[in-house]
Amino acid sequence: MPDSAMWMNAFRKAGPELPVVPEDAHGTRRVVLYGPPGSGRTTAAGALGRRLGLPVLRLAPRPQDAGVPCAGLLELALALPALPAARELAAVLDEAADLPSSPGDAGAALRLRRQTAALLREAPPMTLVVDNAQWLDAPSGAVLGWALRLTPDLPVIAAERTWRPEAGGHWCGEDAYAVRVPALTAGQVAVLLSPHRLPPHEVARIHARSGGNPALALALADASRPLPDRDGGSESVLPPTARRLVGEWLDEVPAQVRELLTFAALDDRPDLELLGRLAGPAVDDLLAQAEAAGLLDIGRADGSVRFTASAIGTELVTRLPGRARRLLHSRLAEASHDTLRRDRHTALAADTADSRTARHTERAAGRARLRGEHALAAELSLLAAERTPRESTGLLADRALTAVRDAAHCGDLPRSRAATRLVLEQDSSPAHRVSALLALLDASGQRLNGADELFAEAVHEAAGRPELIAQVLLRQAVRANVNEGAPAQADALAAQAAALAEAAGETTTAALALTMRARIQRVLGSPGADATLDRALSLARTTAVAANATPQHLAARHALFDDRLSDARGLLLPLLVQARRAGDAEGTVDVLRGLAEVELRAGRCARALDYAARAQELTDRAGLPSGPACYTSALVEGTASRTDLALARARRGADASRQEGNRVFLSRNLFALGHLLLVTGRPKEALEALEEVRDLEELQQVRDPSVLRWHPELAETLVVLGHLDRARSLLDDTRRTATDLGRDAVLPALERTRALLDAARGDFGTAARRLNDAADRLHDLPLERGRTLLALSHTERRGRRRAAARTAARSAADLFTAHRAHPWVQAAAHTLSRLEDAPTDDNARPRLTSAEQRCAELAASGASNRDIATALTVSVKTVEATLTRVYRKLGLHSRFQLAHTVTRIGPPGSRT
Repeated sequence: MPDSAMWMNAFRKAGPELPVVPEDAHGTRRVVLYGPPGSGRTTAAGALGRRLGLPVLRLAPRPQDAGVPCAGLLELALALPALPAARELAAVLDEAADLPSSPGDAGAALRLRRQTAALLREAPPMTLVVDNAQWLDAPSGAVLGWALRLTPDLPVIAAERTWRPEAGGHWCGEDAYAVRVPALTAGQVAVLLSPHRLPPHEVARIHARSGGNPALALALADASRPLPDRDGGSESVLPPTARRLVGEWLDEVPAQVRELLTFAALDDRPDLELLGRLAGPAVDDLLAQAEAAGLLDIGRADGSVRFTASAIGTELVTRLPGRARRLLHSRLAEASHDTLRRDRHTALAADTADSRTARHTERAAGRARLRGEHALAAELSLLAAERTPRESTGLLADRALTAVRDAAHCGDLPRSRAATRLVLEQDSSPAHRVSALLALLDASGQRLNGADELFAEAVHEAAGRPELIAQVLLRQAVRANVNEGAPAQADALAAQAAALAEAAGETTTAALALTMRARIQRVLGSPGADATLDRALSLARTTAVAANATPQHLAARHALFDDRLSDARGLLLPLLVQARRAGDAEGTVDVLRGLAEVELRAGRCARALDYAARAQELTDRAGLPSGPACYTSALVEGTASRTDLALARARRGADASRQEGNRVFLSRNLFALGHLLLVTGRPKEALEALEEVRDLEELQQVRDPSVLRWHPELAETLVVLGHLDRARSLLDDTRRTATDLGRDAVLPALERTRALLDAARGDFGTAARRLNDAADRLHDLPLERGRTLLALSHTERRGRRRAAARTAARSAADLFTAHRAHPWVQAAAHTLSRLEDAPTDDNARPRLTSAEQRCAELAASGASNRDIATALTVSVKTVEATLTRVYRKLGLHSRFQLAHTVTRIGPPGSRT
């Protein structure tokens, strides 16, 4: 049998080992690995076999072997030809095959069992792996099961497609450990597909469509057939290899299960109640079979069900002829318990344009919009347009334009494209055509190729209409600023848009263009930003505008930058009401984020946590880009809750923003990450993140230091790592810019970091004066004041003023406790415990032992840990532990600081 072999180093690693087998399975003698086609069972079995450290004997029956009695036993015998017992087993099988009696007869069965048990006992130490065990013929399974009971020490790994552990024992052992091979995570899929060099958003899409099935992910990533975008609302037809794989997966269940799964595929939010109405009493058994085959996830708390890979639903829908699909939608409309879903299925069951259906669907889209189900609203709006008779040109164009806007609102580029085509195909007005093209651009974000052509088409359609040209210029300004990182060009385009709109009497467009200008001018540090924003605020708006696009929202952001927290809160609260009433998920998230940051700066941690949690929950529920909410959550949780959660948020936000090409929130999430790494004692990692922030901000030409206050964080990191000249240069430049722009709000943090620089150079008196002055300016910002007092405590301790250090630490602890900033409470408590517990001499100075003093002196002189170990005749680990104690006692973080401090402290008894 060509698929059987004995290898000393079987299943060699050819790349990343992706399937993960639970650790508690590694010490188990009998393991059943199960999962759908393509799930990586073979790779997982190989990984587990390697960890057992024995040669692997692999049996791999094929589908055609399942009907051949004893084919598995013959494969086992031929895989070990050198063993006498194997040759005897083969002879017994040959003899049984030649006799008219069946090998299943008692005599033949007993001889086979005896000979198989003898073979397994005679075999050298090994691990038996049976791959594709679902095709192991029944007689072989029965004989192997009997023989394996007599060889309990033989490790066995069976890999098969579908097995329900609750159904009873397995042939490889009644106590076999059953492990479903887990799906790959998004990160593992990215590693798997790295040779394909796909853009991040395409990798994320493949992960969702494959459900983490490795073979399916590779089929979808086939470079010769890139995945097209969905046309309208339905996903594209799968590539042939993927269709074949999903087909094998679906063939694991009977036709009745596939029919139920097809109903689930046709509904946008299937649940157990709906499927129960369709399948009747048999539903539980059918769903159990689908779940056992790994096709469906039915254990969700809200009663909804979902495919483990969305490609399963795609294939099921693709298989349906049009008439059959419409009939099933009719049945779903009858069974649906949600009125919006009923309307959706009614529209999809219609096969022709019909004014009554179109009108009914349009109303359903409006209800979905009010309910906040924007993806459903986009689908229903497009269906309403598609069901509108073609002779109703104006009505069709209006409905299609609504569909474009609904799709743009939830970032559904395929539906935006389909609806835009409908608008452009009609004899519609220039305003309709330009609006459709701009909404398509709004939906595209970073994903749209040919944006220049769309802009050119919009300019052509807007020719001679200054109010329309102004709208095109405004979108070009947004794209230049966000996508191309060209704020000066964006400012010029926004200025042109504002002038044209004001001349045409379009005050809403003018206000938006001026708001855009004010935002850019603030970032660039240009004079006149406040005056530009005041002009925008003075203009009346005649049409509704998203809350986060209004001049009031920008005014709130500027107030936050300047630490005018009451002003910011007063502007944001009415905007929150406006955004929620409009059902504007993105606007609501942005306003909630702003309120969270305001409350955090004001020290109201509980409120900040609430606002941040609401923003994060709405972001996840609405499927919005995660970068903005993750940034705010990281800031708030890192100050008010748990730094480990905050670090995870910041990393998630940075990864998402990097994938989406969003430089603004990549920079912000990296800033949050760098800050958290710094305050949790990981300065080298913090430096990497914060230097990338600096590079990104320079690339985006951000001059105003109040917009994102990374400068003191990076400077403090540089001080901790001993790069004092670089820290001083950054602080000098930032202070000069802040003074020139009148950004007094950033000065206390710069002073705090300047004090740390003074302390690193041994000037503790100057450092303490700076920190006291900075703390006095921060009475309205209690958490910043607490952080400054904590820095003062560390400085006083290093300056041998322990009483003053305790006073500052207690004040900081009281502030953090009063404002419920739990991570900072812990940091202050740790500082106090070190001040109270550290050994001191009569002069209240840190006392080093003789060994610590000698080790510190050698380290301060530049000796490496290995050199110190050689000089003192100790191990390198002992040196590391000793220096750790020295750093803790002296409140130091680097050898640079040690060199400036240790010579002032002699060994015990050296002072008089």
